[in-house]
Amino acid sequence: MASSHCGILFFLAILISASNAQNGLTLPIRRDAKTSQFYTTVELGSNRAAITPIIDLGAQFSWFQCDNYVSSTYSAIPCGSRTCEIAKGIGCVSCNGPLRPGCTNDTCPASAFNPFQGVLVSEFFGVDTLYAKNQQPVPEYLFSCMESRFMEGLASGANGLVGLARTEISLHKQVANKFNLPDRFSVCLPSSGLGKLSIGGPSSSTISTISKSLKATPLIVNPVSTAPAYAVGDPSDEYFIDVKSIRVGGETLSVKNSYFSIDKDGVGGTKISTIQNFTAVHNSIYKPLARAFTKAAADMKIRSVAAVEPFRACFSSDSISRTPAGPSVPTVDLVLPGNDIYWRISGANAVVEVNQRTTCLAFVDGGSNPRTSVVIGAHQLEDNFLEFDLVSSQLKFSSSLLVQNQSCSRL
Repeated sequence: MASSHCGILFFLAILISASNAQNGLTLPIRRDAKTSQFYTTVELGSNRAAITPIIDLGAQFSWFQCDNYVSSTYSAIPCGSRTCEIAKGIGCVSCNGPLRPGCTNDTCPASAFNPFQGVLVSEFFGVDTLYAKNQQPVPEYLFSCMESRFMEGLASGANGLVGLARTEISLHKQVANKFNLPDRFSVCLPSSGLGKLSIGGPSSSTISTISKSLKATPLIVNPVSTAPAYAVGDPSDEYFIDVKSIRVGGETLSVKNSYFSIDKDGVGGTKISTIQNFTAVHNSIYKPLARAFTKAAADMKIRSVAAVEPFRACFSSDSISRTPAGPSVPTVDLVLPGNDIYWRISGANAVVEVNQRTTCLAFVDGGSNPRTSVVIGAHQLEDNFLEFDLVSSQLKFSSSLLVQNQSCSRL
């Protein structure tokens, strides 16, 4: 009888484990108030070390601070191995100090990049078990270590970065491969409270809540890499969409089409970033955008005031009325291919309150020679549901959930 009871418990454990794996991985997202960076929380290794990594849509892989990291389940990736080949490690690295995670011999090299410090560091690839609260562990999760002196610019308490780019060693791709799931993930960045990073697809309840508002557009590939280090011929790993034009208050801006397309050198186009705080646009787009927004705001009896850097178009907060979706201001539409397909940036996504008296258009001038003409920033992503489907190469997006009396923290 006892044997039968144990067998039933074992069978249930397998079922629960399989169910968790089938559902993928869901991680919480929080916003750091001081830096406006978005981060999650996981645990790593045999001692379940607490990791608080920044979420980076454009990073090719994850890296974590390993200065005091100890784990009996950590393994370095040998140079020349199949895993090293998948990670695109070139050559071999070794270490003169005492051997530990992040300091090993004959190891696959990683080019770890801190986007806030702008430094590219030669590091070591390794694997260990990744844990998320009450979910199936991710075995042999591939990542790179990073020395603490190269952590400058990260939000206080953050000790790593989780990479979500379109690579074989991104978080979502590793989870999809290990749990036999489709390669898709969703991101919902919260303006307050907890948002979600879901790998393997969002829950059915989330989809049913917002399905009517979701639109889809193709994810396109920039033929030239935008990574800090790459080989000639490598395409970009970042997420580009084919914005055709921009409308302000329903009126299309007069901007050359060439700024929205990607040329043979990989210059131009529109990409999505969780690292860029505010959407940055080419100077030749920014000027007409700011003018049109200011004019449309004046038509709504919104008073202009002196600019507050880095913004150029600012307004008296007292002259702006409030709605459940945020300040009542002109809308900015990113027009996409297809019949009436556009990403609407409105209310709290369109503007930012820089102080008690002043509210500014939440776009910045990207200069006259940016690599990418439009970089959609994290402020514009807040309380927007985004699903990156790498199987169909599509982006599904909701525009502001606040308009539907929803938010990322309530999904």
